[in-house]
Amino acid sequence: MLVPQIREDMKVAMKAKNNLAVQTLRGALAAFTNELVAKGKKPTDEVDDAMAIVVLKRLGKQRKDSAEQFTKGGRPELAEKETAELKIIEGYLPQTASRADIEKVAREKMTVLGITDASGSGKLMGAVIKEFAGNADGADVKDIVQSLFS
Repeated sequence: MLVPQIREDMKVAMKAKNNLAVQTLRGALAAFTNELVAKGKKPTDEVDDAMAIVVLKRLGKQRKDSAEQFTKGGRPELAEKETAELKIIEGYLPQTASRADIEKVAREKMTVLGITDASGSGKLMGAVIKEFAGNADGADVKDIVQSLFS
């Protein structure tokens, strides 16, 4: 279970006085509670791993976007903090598929679905993402599918 692991890691980070890890993990636990409430459940209900992964992916995406914005805005110290938080969050996420694996599956799906031109790229992207069941980065899938038609 992810949530008990995150709670335990937060205790370890507190004892080690690792402020960044404590803040990041505390934020993740708060996000889990918010997700439960948003789904109409009690804040004390159990968070299953599937829900935890969805929330952690969302938090990771937020950190990635924030880091990009801070970099564009000339605030490298804030971008660095967001990147460090992203690394902590990614430590709890399942390993994502490599670009080579995505390309292999995309080529197979292209043949199976009979897609020959860019007009079917949306259908192909959907099939590839479904194949990986959320373990592939959507941006990577989009880049690879586009590269197949160029």
